[in-house]
Amino acid sequence: MKQLMRKIAPLSSTERTVEDTTRDAVLEVRGVSVRFGARDVLRNVNFVVREGEFMGFIGPNGAGKTTLLRVILGLLTPTSGSVHIDGLPARHGNSFVGYVPQKIQLEPDTPMRARDLVSLGLDGHRFGVPLPSKRRRLKVDAALAAVHAQSFADAPVGRLSGGEQQRLLIAQTLLTKPKLLLLDEPLSNLDIRSAHEVVNLVAEIAKEQHVAVMLVAHDMNPLLSVMDRIVYLADGKALMGPVDQVVQSSVLSQLYGYPVEVLRVKGRILVVSGPGTEASAPEEEPLSYVE
Repeated sequence: MKQLMRKIAPLSSTERTVEDTTRDAVLEVRGVSVRFGARDVLRNVNFVVREGEFMGFIGPNGAGKTTLLRVILGLLTPTSGSVHIDGLPARHGNSFVGYVPQKIQLEPDTPMRARDLVSLGLDGHRFGVPLPSKRRRLKVDAALAAVHAQSFADAPVGRLSGGEQQRLLIAQTLLTKPKLLLLDEPLSNLDIRSAHEVVNLVAEIAKEQHVAVMLVAHDMNPLLSVMDRIVYLADGKALMGPVDQVVQSSVLSQLYGYPVEVLRVKGRILVVSGPGTEASAPEEEPLSYVE
């Protein structure tokens, strides 16, 4: 498959910015490939996430999203290519990276308040009970305020809703003042209202705290109104750009290697298997494509 290298044109003033190259690059993924045995899980993936940018990271199960996250977190060394965070090679335990895993399971009778869960972001990796201090409390209060969780700060965590628990996990990561915030399927098992609240909250954090955000999801619809760009991963390959240019039938058919249809219904986008026998290349080449 040939490379598509045409530069993406800026969006109109009423749309989100495609990429402001004057902002510092926080995450740089350059030519990353990962092979397990004879299987290529990722193939020459390239993209950049900049300061204050909200990037949606979309793809079906088995596309390689988790593998790429592990590379960015420094948990896996790529077969080739490199990942840099704030100009330095990715490494495990990088304090510049805030990571929110998929929803944790909390029993209803968990003996922990919301603020206690958040405070684990300060010293949860250490043994023993931390000594209370005014400075510590102020930091936790600031993190709770950043995710609008003051009203349930002293509530038992096990009795909070899924959306409220997600807010606390995000607050926990903010305590280290990360430059990059990675969220792994934070919308799973949330109702529509809670999902949109979490997405809007993360977009607010990206803008106000100048944090680069990369949110992993199966469904792009909750992200449509807030994400600056999208990385669409399929079959180990990636496309990057604004939604309207990436999510097209011809473009995704080329990415998947078989026909797909993109349906737009009442403001929602659905990607489904389409008719035909062979995917054709798009007439235009609007994306930076990596293979």
